[in-house]
Amino acid sequence: MTNGRILFIFTPKSIILTVAGATIGFIFYYILKAILHKTLYGLIAVGICAFIGYSIGTFKMPETNSFEITRKTGGERIDDVILRAIKFKMKKNRIYVYTKEEK
Repeated sequence: MTNGRILFIFTPKSIILTVAGATIGFIFYYILKAILHKTLYGLIAVGICAFIGYSIGTFKMPETNSFEITRKTGGERIDDVILRAIKFKMKKNRIYVYTKEEK
C-alpha cells in the first residue's frame, strides 16, 4: 500500500500540467545544453517548469486583501483564473452584462 501513496497528491489535471511544464522545461534543457554544454542547468530548468505546472494545476489563489487580483479571485484555482484571463483577452477586453427586469 505504501508504494501508491505518492500518487495521491496528483489529480489528472495536475499530472497533465506537470507534464506540460516538463515539456517546456525540456525545450530549455536542449537550448542550455547546446549553448552552455551543461546538462545540470537544463535539468534544473526542467524541474522548475514541472513544479510551476504542478502548482498551477493544484494550488488556489490566496484569500487576502493586499492585492487587487487576490481580492477578486481569492479561493479560486490558479488554472481557472488563467483561463478566464485568456478568454477575456480573446474577447478584446469586453464584458457583457445581461440584466433581467423584475415585475
